[in-house]
Amino acid sequence: MENYYAALNYTDTLENDNDHIMVKIQLDGGRESVTINPMIDSGATEDFIDGEVCNKHGIEMIQAKNPCKIYLADRKPSAMGPVTHMAEVSMHISSHRELATFQVANPQNYEVTLGMSWLREHNPTIDWNDKRMRFNSERCTTWCLKSSPVAYRVPEEKALKENLMTRFSKVQAKKGPMAGDESVRVKKLSDEARVAKKGSARAAGHDLYANEGTNIPARGQAIVGTGIAIGLPHNTDGRIAPQSSLAVKHRLMINVGVIDSEYSGEVKVVMANLGDQPYRVEKGDRIAQLFIPKFDNRELQEVTQLDDTERGGPEFGSSDTTRDQEVKSQRVKPQLEINEISARAFGEFYRRGETIHILRWD
Repeated sequence: MENYYAALNYTDTLENDNDHIMVKIQLDGGRESVTINPMIDSGATEDFIDGEVCNKHGIEMIQAKNPCKIYLADRKPSAMGPVTHMAEVSMHISSHRELATFQVANPQNYEVTLGMSWLREHNPTIDWNDKRMRFNSERCTTWCLKSSPVAYRVPEEKALKENLMTRFSKVQAKKGPMAGDESVRVKKLSDEARVAKKGSARAAGHDLYANEGTNIPARGQAIVGTGIAIGLPHNTDGRIAPQSSLAVKHRLMINVGVIDSEYSGEVKVVMANLGDQPYRVEKGDRIAQLFIPKFDNRELQEVTQLDDTERGGPEFGSSDTTRDQEVKSQRVKPQLEINEISARAFGEFYRRGETIHILRWD
């Protein structure tokens, strides 16, 4: 498959914009939403997005089944390619919304390009005099629109400036009433549920309480509902850990203990009974602890070689326990220490059974 991208006559200058248009869109990445100004270009056969934009804003990229090159209209290879990945992301243009599919490329001038593939699918009407784009096709009026079908053109000079600020700015926070809010929000899903709380002012975790009675079989496990849902801040997750008293006295542990910040359903605890007797959880019992740590959300970078370290490659068991170190120390032979001493001193050492010195005659 070949992609063709026709270079427009006036895209490199701002003297004439009657052959293309730029509008404001919002892309809902996995990490946050980003506002950007794409080029709507009838000379491009496909829709393109900059891979750097995807990486920065958490837009998932999927390996393309059939990687392809990009060619200009004169059939010369374009520096935008080759295309090895695709990206699917929710896209809003004014009140028009859709799940857009892009080819991930390395565009030279514009972070996002909507080409003939998008234009054919939505068939918008562009008013070049009034600088407006209207979504009035049957597809858009049936599926894509929430209210007004009109999107207004953004002047190209302003659009390019805004794109440049977006590219080199810090990560944009998702807009909304909770933007920048670092609090942990808790919602009771039933009147009888107990909100997670700390046992003391300096406690690291919040106690979670059962909202139902549950039997946990010996050597088995059960899922216990808490009756609450939580809203976690950006770059945090919830970690569910065992209650120390239940672990010590009844051998009750926790399985599957991570809550993503995107999850808004009921918090449920998977309790594993490692003991030989069944255990009954009563409604209102403390069953686990909730910890809310921050984490590093940087992308993983594939490399061909890692730095050398002192430990290197040894796997499990390479970091010795105290007992291992004691056993090893018993096996190690004492180092031979050689000193030059007098005959008198040699005699004294010899009578004590020590013969690890060199005799020197005075």
